[in-house]
Amino acid sequence: MTDLLLTEPVTLYGSNISYFTGKMENYFRVRGVSYDLRSMQFPAFKKRMAKKVGVMQMPAVILPDGRWMTDTTRMIDWFEQRLPGPGLMPADPLQRFLCLLLEDWADEWWWRPAMHYRWHYAEGARFASWHLAEELLGGVPGPVGLKRLYLQQRQRAGYTTGDGMCADNVVAVEAGVARLLATLQSIFSARPFLFGDRPSLADIGFSGPFFRHLALDPVPLEIIRQQAPAVLEWVARLWNTRLSDCASVWDNGIPEDVFSLLDDIGSGYLPYLCANTEAVADNKRRFDVQLDGVHYRGARCSRYRVWCLQQLRLHFMSMPEAAQEQGRTLLERHGCWESLWRHACLPLLPGQEEELPFRAHNKMLAVHQ
Repeated sequence: MTDLLLTEPVTLYGSNISYFTGKMENYFRVRGVSYDLRSMQFPAFKKRMAKKVGVMQMPAVILPDGRWMTDTTRMIDWFEQRLPGPGLMPADPLQRFLCLLLEDWADEWWWRPAMHYRWHYAEGARFASWHLAEELLGGVPGPVGLKRLYLQQRQRAGYTTGDGMCADNVVAVEAGVARLLATLQSIFSARPFLFGDRPSLADIGFSGPFFRHLALDPVPLEIIRQQAPAVLEWVARLWNTRLSDCASVWDNGIPEDVFSLLDDIGSGYLPYLCANTEAVADNKRRFDVQLDGVHYRGARCSRYRVWCLQQLRLHFMSMPEAAQEQGRTLLERHGCWESLWRHACLPLLPGQEEELPFRAHNKMLAVHQ
């Protein structure tokens, strides 16, 4: 694979309070890729992006040669294969797999709690709806107040109350966030990044829920200030780090304090992927599931997340045999193994997502219903 020579900035379309736009910004900054951030102006941009890459989702990247890209995971993988110099993936096969697993978990699981804090609490909803009304809907005629109301209802219908959140499970979901913060507070009190003294793909993945959501929105930000200040330091440190300036290497092996993250993946996320897989196989749009003491009602199905499960399996199987044996022992110990392989056949569409990052077949979640 030849090195990618970028003589002009790439264009990043999104929002400066967007989960995945923030993730992509952190990646570009860490890897020293010059970019120009622009806001998506609706509704015109929606049609334009859907025509270029098949779906409308945030963010979009346009290369200097005019090609459009989507899906942060696949975009990052594309750039990592082409950018010169040491990248974000450890050479150790098991570390590499765990980076991919943690990034997937950060992308597809922590989205709901991050959106919950933003739209459940009036303080967060006021902040986000005002900002997005001005940033994304500024060209749409009508009073700002109506735009804000529309955005609040849309986001709640799509990503919180419309995606399994209800009054009965708020306490349990927020307890899960508190547990994550406690673990990350311990990790980042011991070292700068998740796997050592230099950032990895796992750090970039966690910048999604934290950089433009949990460490930005007023309610979770105050919680983090009080309970996990080392996490705030990590957010700023990642934003200010350039991989080209990092002379250090990753720690050997898997740090023991990462194991509690695997416990949560095994008790929540991987069983969720299995429940979603079953619902997609049954042609459902929504499903109920109880995970780690939390009952999600009416969660939206996702064909994309079936593909995510397949990708995790492929990443595992790509490791050398010795690393697979070590990995299986680790995953079994933390409750991740059975659910990773529970369903022998996955209900994937023919050729699903094979054209990423230049064309997508499915958005993260099914259409609202």
